[in-house]
Amino acid sequence: MIARPRHLDIKRDRGLTIEWEDGSTTFYSVTYLRKWSPSAEARTLREQLASNPLTVLPASAVSDGKPLTIVDAEFVGNYAIKIHFSDGHDTGLYSWEYLVEIDPARQASRKSLESPVVRERHG
Repeated sequence: MIARPRHLDIKRDRGLTIEWEDGSTTFYSVTYLRKWSPSAEARTLREQLASNPLTVLPASAVSDGKPLTIVDAEFVGNYAIKIHFSDGHDTGLYSWEYLVEIDPARQASRKSLESPVVRERHG
């Protein structure tokens, strides 16, 4: 079953808060949404950075010193939202399923599961 939002609240300078049908709430900051854009360009860049941290960033990925904001957003059918960012990026469709997948709390718990457990030895 795909999670569906009950309520969306966009603060252009802060981010997107979604209240889901199950009563849970998720907050996505503007920079987090931009970093995790589902666009092909952003996915390719994330893959390149994961395999080579010294990847040269394209000019479009580098801040011009102005704060990143959400300029506009629009629903795409009943399954997604398209977000227009102040840096001109607007090609990613954030499906409800994808937003659940990139939930910051889920990402944090996934990382803690992936990191090695360090045990102290006493004795």
